[in-house]
Amino acid sequence: MIGDSQTVILVPARLASTRFPRKLLHVIRDRSLILHVAARIREQVPDIPLIFAVDDEELEKEIRGNGYECLMTSKEHTNGTDRLAEANRKIGAKYIVNIQGDEPLVTGDQIRTLARLVERGAQMSTLATVFVNPEDFSDPNQVKVVIDSESNALYFSRSRIPYFREFEGDPTENDLVHHLCFRHLGMYAYQADFLETFSSLPLGKLEQLEKLEQLRVLENGYSIAVGITADASIGVDTPEDADRLEQLL
Repeated sequence: MIGDSQTVILVPARLASTRFPRKLLHVIRDRSLILHVAARIREQVPDIPLIFAVDDEELEKEIRGNGYECLMTSKEHTNGTDRLAEANRKIGAKYIVNIQGDEPLVTGDQIRTLARLVERGAQMSTLATVFVNPEDFSDPNQVKVVIDSESNALYFSRSRIPYFREFEGDPTENDLVHHLCFRHLGMYAYQADFLETFSSLPLGKLEQLEKLEQLRVLENGYSIAVGITADASIGVDTPEDADRLEQLL
């Protein structure tokens, strides 16, 4: 399935979605969202094996029927991490890059940055980009991350962090860029043994408060390496996001 490659791209995909039901099969410009993602990844990094881990026969048919590899996984998983772990027990990759099924504009540079960090020793890696829009910085759906001097995550939050204590009013675009306020992008990579560790960790208190699964890693004393990217990313979470994507395409 993956040949001699030690690194694989795994896309966990489930059909149920609270904010946008059946969004992965939503058609945009004559192609479902999941196929936009598949085509984009194959175009950007044709040398890295790409496999989808799904929980629904309809998704499996859509993906396999268009020439992409697919694995069925349990419908009981409550998060993508457990789905990835199950899939990799069947695949046996050493390094796993996790791209979501609703990231149709992911770039090759982003994927290679994630992979490079774990191949060079990080247990887990993710991406961030500098905020330039003050409205985005105030949006709880835009996750913030603060990073230490070794480029590891200190904390992720839906709140505005860092807090500008000496500023009056909201920070401007120049403030955000000058002080390197980072927006977290929900893409990850893992070493295989750490992926198993992660999937076995108990839910964290902060994770449950913020509804951010990556906080479980920090709460249990592990680190997450953060790569910085200038590439734009538009995840499709709502029908309005799908409309924006259609206009961009």
